[in-house]
Amino acid sequence: MKFFLDTANRDEIRQAVALGVLDGITTNPTLVAKEKRPFREHILEICEIVKPGVVNAEVVSTDTEGMLREAHELAGWHPNIVVKVPMTLPGVQALHVLAREGVRVNVTLVFSAAQALIAAKAGAYFVSPFLGRLDDVAQSGLGLLREIVEVYRAYNFPTQILAASLRHPIHVVEAAKMGAHIATMPFKVFEQLFKHPLTDRGLEGFLKDWEKAREVLGEIVEPAGARKGGR
Repeated sequence: MKFFLDTANRDEIRQAVALGVLDGITTNPTLVAKEKRPFREHILEICEIVKPGVVNAEVVSTDTEGMLREAHELAGWHPNIVVKVPMTLPGVQALHVLAREGVRVNVTLVFSAAQALIAAKAGAYFVSPFLGRLDDVAQSGLGLLREIVEVYRAYNFPTQILAASLRHPIHVVEAAKMGAHIATMPFKVFEQLFKHPLTDRGLEGFLKDWEKAREVLGEIVEPAGARKGGR
């Protein structure tokens, strides 16, 4: 499974890149607006931070002509940009044209298996089911993901499933178990994946034992590699 961050914050992105497990970024107009910087300049900087990872940038037009115009512009900014279009009739029309042109498209705001099926048939590169938002209205986001995985496997669609709107580590793990290709998540959820209270407790115990050992030996015992230089 690939890990994407759902953010436009450069500091968060740099921290994730430094850990060596980040594969890409998803953005949307809301996330980019929070950064209060010129849109093109900001997206291009993110591309440089995460390269060779992909960066998903979204159109804001609601008509097909406008989406196509924006998509062509976005795709021309950087080779690692994937264009996001909404799961609407104009969006699918734009997807159909863009896919034939070789432009990679992420169909976003997907909330049913039928929508995911349409997106795959029209040539989507990514499809983004929103798990958390379904949970918010008392529907099963993971249930939807399971249906999409089943449909795509039945027909061997090349479209990659990008599990979105992930609210906690359980979403990420269950999506991985089902076979989702990508999980995109806020930085907070990304951080939570690294943590477990038993890890912290175990490390604390090891350090206490180390201090006790030093006291018993009556001398300073340095860990291997702690000394710099040599004699």
